[in-house]
Amino acid sequence: MGAREDAVLVCTLARLLRGRSHVAVGANSPIPGCAALLAQALSDGATRVEILGSRKYSTFSGLADLFDCACTGRLDAFFLSPGQIDGCANINMHGIGDYPRLDVRWPGGHGSPLLYMMIPNIILFRPDHRRRSLVPRVDFITAPGVSAPNVYRPGGPTALVTARASFTFDRENARFRLESVHPGHTVDSVIESTGFEFERPLSVPVTPDPDPLMLELIDDVVSRQIAELYPKFAAALAGTAEPGRQSA
Repeated sequence: MGAREDAVLVCTLARLLRGRSHVAVGANSPIPGCAALLAQALSDGATRVEILGSRKYSTFSGLADLFDCACTGRLDAFFLSPGQIDGCANINMHGIGDYPRLDVRWPGGHGSPLLYMMIPNIILFRPDHRRRSLVPRVDFITAPGVSAPNVYRPGGPTALVTARASFTFDRENARFRLESVHPGHTVDSVIESTGFEFERPLSVPVTPDPDPLMLELIDDVVSRQIAELYPKFAAALAGTAEPGRQSA
């Protein structure tokens, strides 16, 4: 993806964070990290942001602080990027194949099941959009999308954003709904690239382009902030406010 496409994803994710008071972002997450910092800038600092691994934009000393905040209700948004997601929002972060003899092994959950159960606004994010990632049924359930009524669960998924589209998740019916298709993509391409079925309106809107204020904040503030952890990504993202300008 190019810088302009990345900016669309950053702004789409930031819009989903409106009104959130305390957002956390995990490791290896440049686009969600930018989105959280943009949401903070748009809120005039009202949105508190924790980016794991950052010395400037996190008060957490480690994962224990993240889990403590999640279990005590002090986080209201988090991002997860599983290897597989199915139509019921079950996620797989363990690998592909028959467990435990997986053909491909991923790093594992690292506490994601706890966060998926406890944080009320989990945004699933995939920087691609392929049938091998968005599957009819995950090979292994690292964490379930929904739980039985007698299970205490204040948290769970609310949205899925990919390189092609944005979905919301209906927990009551355990089903995704297509909300918009990103510029340059079509509903047909989304259907063709998605392994699970989903709801959609008769007319699916195009994801809004970043507005000038968002682009200005990305260019002048967010790209500088995220450079602490992702300098190459920040350099590529800078200059999106002026499409004809080359990044320094």
